[in-house]
Amino acid sequence: MQILDDDRVALAHVEARGDAIIDRAVAWCAINSGSRNLDGLNTQLDVLEAEVRHSLSCDIERVPLVETIEVGDNGVLTEQPYPPALKLTMRPQAPTQVVLTGHYDTVYPASSPFQTVRVRDDGALHGPGIADMKGGISVILAALEAFENHPARHAVGWTVLLSPDEEIGSLGSGPVLAELGRRGHLGLTYEPAMPDGALAGTRKGSANWRIIVHGRSAHAGRAFHEGRNAIAGAAIIAAALHALNGRHEGVTLNVARITGGAPLNVVPDVAVIHFNARVPDQAAAAWVSEQVAQLAAHPPFEGLTTDLHGGFTRPPKPADASQQALMEVVAKAGALLGQDIVFKPSGGVCEGNNLHAAGLPNIDTLGVRGGDIHSEAEFAWPESFVERAQLSTLILAKVASGEIDAHALKRLRLETL
Repeated sequence: MQILDDDRVALAHVEARGDAIIDRAVAWCAINSGSRNLDGLNTQLDVLEAEVRHSLSCDIERVPLVETIEVGDNGVLTEQPYPPALKLTMRPQAPTQVVLTGHYDTVYPASSPFQTVRVRDDGALHGPGIADMKGGISVILAALEAFENHPARHAVGWTVLLSPDEEIGSLGSGPVLAELGRRGHLGLTYEPAMPDGALAGTRKGSANWRIIVHGRSAHAGRAFHEGRNAIAGAAIIAAALHALNGRHEGVTLNVARITGGAPLNVVPDVAVIHFNARVPDQAAAAWVSEQVAQLAAHPPFEGLTTDLHGGFTRPPKPADASQQALMEVVAKAGALLGQDIVFKPSGGVCEGNNLHAAGLPNIDTLGVRGGDIHSEAEFAWPESFVERAQLSTLILAKVASGEIDAHALKRLRLETL
């Protein structure tokens, strides 16, 4: 594999637009698009669509997402709506199809004081979503803008999906990701790289559950024995859930909180246990799912009822043969650009888990280099915008030339399903 003259032209396109690639991400960060801020998400969607119409000649579609059921802190079930996902398509009949994904939601609610980007004394950009992943979206567009100037582009079709719900589990966009994963040959996802530039290799799977515990309300003084304490029942179940840790290799279960309750003189009649599990493989996922189902099916004392909601939204992403082969060729592409690409395991999860489960080999940390994500210290290194956009541009060019054989990678992945 080597950099050809046509590749250099595309790479130079990225270099020439370095400031613009950063500036648009910085501007996007001033739009609060927390996962529950529907107005902000819709504003961000409009801005992204306008940018795409200006910079790329592709088909643009707003994909409606199905509402999902959410368990409230009080145990009440409500429908959760989502803004549309933004789907961009170019050359859908090309022999090789690449799927690029990102998300335009962030973890910062509209009430957060963290709303704009500043430059730190060390030169890093510090702001909400600058790494995770408005910077990543700018990298996606920059790579595609450059690739569309490459003579070999006609060999590759591409689809981009920008979703509004990744930070809350991709419950609405999950079916769309699965469909794209089934149809594509190679996936590129733009979560931030690690602060040292490393990319995620293997990823654990993740499940989110809620157990609603219903009891019976009663006056705590006059009729205590007529009540059935939902909080006490929830605490017993939570302790049993915590006790699952250490019983299966690689499985961790985190009881995040118990909500509900009543005044001190009232026996509480409802509580909700919110918890998450991480697993290394499908066997571990099946084991913990069965354990949770058994605990939820047997209330700890008479008079309580329980109702289990949730499950695995991010299946495990192990280093199978397709992933190993893809990591090797991406590292080679990086070396051509002077980038030392290494892969490290991650306990975090992302859309790459979903794409892999649908049969799509993918690299899922092709976004900017940054760190402290999901906190008000989030940052990104400005030089990494061009660096990572050039890496993706070169990957696309080598897929188009056949030096990265996306069809062979897909076959390897399907052999393990």
